[in-house]
Amino acid sequence: MTHALIRRFDRVDYSPCWQAMKAFTDQRTGDTPDELWALEHPAVFTLGQAGKPEHVLNPGPIPVVNSDRGGQVTYHGPGQTVIYLLIDIGRLGIGSRELVSRIEQAIVAMLAERNIHAAANPDAPGVYVDGAKIASLGLRIRHGRSYHGLSLNRDVNLADFQRINPCGYAGQPITSLALLGADADRQRCEQALLAQLQKQFHYTELRDAIALPDWYNDAHTDQTEML
Repeated sequence: MTHALIRRFDRVDYSPCWQAMKAFTDQRTGDTPDELWALEHPAVFTLGQAGKPEHVLNPGPIPVVNSDRGGQVTYHGPGQTVIYLLIDIGRLGIGSRELVSRIEQAIVAMLAERNIHAAANPDAPGVYVDGAKIASLGLRIRHGRSYHGLSLNRDVNLADFQRINPCGYAGQPITSLALLGADADRQRCEQALLAQLQKQFHYTELRDAIALPDWYNDAHTDQTEML
C-alpha cells in the first residue's frame, strides 16, 4: 500500500474517537489503506494501560479516561495537535520500536523546520527541547496494526499539566511551540507534521478523505445539542 488517507477533524471528544479507532482497527483488512487522523480534543486526562491513578494529582473539572494505549497519564486539550496513526505495521514490515522511532523522527524534523532543536529520549518516549517535553506518544498494537498516536503542544494551557505527573514523571517540564516563540498555527503545523510522517512511512501520497465518518457526525451532533 503506497498511500494513506488523511482525516481532518475539528475538536472531538476523546471517548467516541477512541472507540472509532478500535473499531477501524478490528474491521480493517489486508487491503485497507492506513489512515492518519488529525484533530484536537477538549481538555481531558487519559490513563494508559499501565497508568497509576496516583499520577493524577488534582484533575479538578477535567475528566479522566482510562484508555487502552501504552504509557501513563497525559493531557489533551485545545491548542494541542493530536495525530492518530492507524497503520498496518505488519504490512510495512516494522516492529513497535521502529514505529515509535519513525514517529519521533517525524516530530523532530518538523520542529527543525521551525529552527527548534529537539531530540527523542530512548528511556522516555516522546520529543524534548532542552529537557522539556513538547510531544508525547502513546500507542496500541493489535494484530500487527497500530492505533492511538502522538500529541504536539502548539499553544496549549501548560498549567493543566501541573495537575498530573506527565507520563508518570513528577516535575517533568513541559513546553510548547508558542512558549518557544515558534509558529503555532494549527493548520500549518498539522500539514508540516503530516508531511514528515509521509516521509518516515514512505507513503507516495496522502489523500484527504472527503466524507466525514458516521461516528464523527454523531459525536458532533451530540455536542451541538448540548450547547
